[in-house]
Amino acid sequence: MVASSEYSRAGVAAGVPGADPAPARLTVGIVSAGRVGSAIGVSMERAGHVVFGVAAISDASRHRARTRLPESRILPVEEVAAHAELLVLAVPDSELPNLVTGLAVSGAVRPGTIVAHTSGANGVGVLAPLTERGVRPLAIHPAMTFTGHDEDTARLANACFGITAADEVGYAIAQSLVIEMGGEPVRVSEEHRTLYHAALAHGSNHLVTLIVDAVSALRAGLSGPGLLGQQVVDDQPNGVAERMLAPLVSAALDNALRRGLPALTGPVARGDASAVRAHLAALTDTDPELAATYRAMSLRTAELVENTELAELLEAR
Repeated sequence: MVASSEYSRAGVAAGVPGADPAPARLTVGIVSAGRVGSAIGVSMERAGHVVFGVAAISDASRHRARTRLPESRILPVEEVAAHAELLVLAVPDSELPNLVTGLAVSGAVRPGTIVAHTSGANGVGVLAPLTERGVRPLAIHPAMTFTGHDEDTARLANACFGITAADEVGYAIAQSLVIEMGGEPVRVSEEHRTLYHAALAHGSNHLVTLIVDAVSALRAGLSGPGLLGQQVVDDQPNGVAERMLAPLVSAALDNALRRGLPALTGPVARGDASAVRAHLAALTDTDPELAATYRAMSLRTAELVENTELAELLEAR
């Protein structure tokens, strides 16, 4: 059976009596060499596994494979799949079902192969066509954003991974792999994968939207001649507006993660309706769509702090 030694090591990680404590090296194949796939590949190599092959189609992916995984061969998908003990499918969510179906139809993946995808939105159900052919299905999703550069690997070592498997042996294998990469495995049931992914997207993606909007408003408010020697406020990133927001936003994020809702400050938390009205008026003059976002966020904040009066004010158009 392919990767049986990995089952032994997973047994050690899960505390299974009699499991072989000797480390096992897996032959790893990765599809594709995107930001996530290349970071996973580097982490796997650092854990002692052998990334023998990578499927990379675009010029950017091929360059990433050559520079970040120089000892790996760039091969067709079917060849990577056929020789892997651990096959990592690191393609975008929308491409995963077709890739799985194609691999199942081709028969390239051997029974007993550990097949792990990195999709946040999917559990192991999406791997059903391969599971029916005898593979060990895993969902191993790093809760992290990736840039395609070396810092991605370091970030993986401090990230949580949402793992889903078909059985306890699968969970033990996924747990072992994540721990080897330096991450923290967190069990996510199949039925809760969409909610899990929605929460992460809401917290990370919408944070970017929020900051971009705040920077835009701040740039408008800081326009005009600056102090002597001060950088001119323009539309380039990492400018005065970003530097002004950075310590405030960083402190707010840290406080929210450490203390939860009691960390909330500002006019909504104080119930200052006049300040909220003034904010809405100023933002509407600058950008009505930004003002609508502020209103929606303020309404949700008012609901969280149970300020009914302010919530009713914000609901009224």
